[in-house]
Parts: sequence; C-alpha cells; structure tokens
Amino acid sequence: MSRYITITLDKRGVSCRARLLDDEAPRTCRAVWESLPQSGSAYHAKYARNEIYTLVPPFAEPKPGRENPTVTPIPGDVCYFGFEAWEIGNPAYGYDADSEAHSDRGATDLAIFYDRNNLLINGDAGWVPGNVFATIEDGLDAMATAAQDMWLRGVEGETMTYARA
Repeated sequence: MSRYITITLDKRGVSCRARLLDDEAPRTCRAVWESLPQSGSAYHAKYARNEIYTLVPPFAEPKPGRENPTVTPIPGDVCYFGFEAWEIGNPAYGYDADSEAHSDRGATDLAIFYDRNNLLINGDAGWVPGNVFATIEDGLDAMATAAQDMWLRGVEGETMTYARA
C-alpha cells in the first residue's frame, strides 16, 4: 500500500501531495517517514534552478546512503540530501548565521523540483546527487506558481513543512 506525504509552504498556504517511492528508496523513505513532521525555513535554489527546499537537523541514524540518486531531477521529484557541516556552511551561500546550514552536525535538505532543466552541481563541491524518495502526484502546478513567487518576491518568513498525509 502506498504511503503519502504533504509538503506545504506555510506562509503562502500552498500544499502538494507526494507518494513515497518505497521500492526505489526504502532506507530514505523509512528515515523520512519516521522523522515526520519536519519544518524549517524555506529557500529557493541558487544553483539547481527550479528547486525549493528546507534545511532541518540531521534525523537519520544511520544515514540512508545513496539510493535512487540523481543529478538531473525532473518536475515532481522530492529529494533528500545529507550534508556535513563543512559542505554548506560557506558564507557565500547566503544562509543566516543561526540557520541549520551552520550547525556543527550538518543539515538535511528536503527538496522538491517543480520544473525542468535542473542540474545538481555546485561550483565549490562538484556534483551533488540527491536521493529521489517521493514523487508529487497532486498540487505540483500550484506549488510551482508559489515557488516562482518565492524566486521573484523572496523567501523571507516562509517555512516549508513535510508531514504524513
């Protein structure tokens, strides 16, 4: 039986529903499912293009490792990235000093991709594969509109929440 999550941009009041890919990414799905709900400041990607995400404290022990990875996510992909502190704490990335990006424990990035032509490469680190653990089946168009609004008008004050559906 399929399991579902909701992903919400809280300030904008927009949600989508995603189906977990338990067969393709069982360790990641288990780690995410057991950690829900998760919520944090929302960001729009600088480098990956059509991505919005939140950074939360690491929650998977042990870490899921790579499974169902991609560096070219497609619209509707929901990805997990586990970052060490040294990987995303660079001041050039623009995170506030008190954000999860500057935690000594590193951070977990939970992201959705809302349009085409994404490439997960970082000038400082190289390729940044993400585990595709869910696919958005309902609400992608509304989320894409909200994501574009974030890009054009800013992310300040927006939070992103992942919860069991």
